[in-house]
Amino acid sequence: MEKIDYKKELKHLYRPSAKKVAVVDVPEMNFLKIDGEGDPNTSSTFQEATEALFAVSYRLKFMIKKGEQQVDYGVMPLEGLWWADDMTAFSVDKKEDWQWTLMMMQPEYVTAELVAEASELVQKKKNPPALPLMRFEAYAEGQAAQIMHIGPFAEEGPTVEKVHNFIEENGFERSGLHHEIYLSDIRRAAPEKWKTVVRQPFS
Repeated sequence: MEKIDYKKELKHLYRPSAKKVAVVDVPEMNFLKIDGEGDPNTSSTFQEATEALFAVSYRLKFMIKKGEQQVDYGVMPLEGLWWADDMTAFSVDKKEDWQWTLMMMQPEYVTAELVAEASELVQKKKNPPALPLMRFEAYAEGQAAQIMHIGPFAEEGPTVEKVHNFIEENGFERSGLHHEIYLSDIRRAAPEKWKTVVRQPFS
C-alpha cells in the first residue's frame, strides 16, 4: 500500500522556517470548508466547525485507504482564513467582529462524490451540528509570504507584522486573506511550543 505524507511532500508550504519570511507560490488545491464569524475562543460555531471538518477528513482517509485507491495518507492540519468586513478594524482586541473560514486540504483522490458519501456516514454516526455548512471546493492562493510562528496564538502579533513588513519592503501590497495553518495539537502540546504557519498573499 502506498503511503503519502503530504506535509512532507509540500514541505515548502507546511513547514516554513521560523527565522525568516519566505515567498511561496501556492497552487490550487481542494479543501473542505466551513464559514463562520465571532471570537474563536468563545464561539460554539468555531468548535463545531472544527469537529465536522476533522470527522469528515478522517472518514475520507479511511475510505481511500480501504477503497480501490489503496493509499494511506496523513490527514492534513486545520487551516483558517481570517478577515473583517472593515479591515481597518481587524484587531486582536475585537475578535467578536472577525469573519473566518476553517478548512482542511484534501488530496487529489478525494472527489465531490466521496465527500458526499463520507458526510452521510459521519451524519449517521456523529451528526456534528456544523456538517450541513460544509462545502468542498478548490482554493487558489497564488503568491504569498509566510513564516512559522512558535508560541501561543495571542503572541502572533510581531510575527504577522514581520510578514506584512516584508511584503511592503519589497514593493508589494497585501491581497487576499490572512491565512494560518495550525500544525500542533493544542490539547497536548504546551502553548510555548505551538507551531502555526502565518501566510499572507500579496501582489
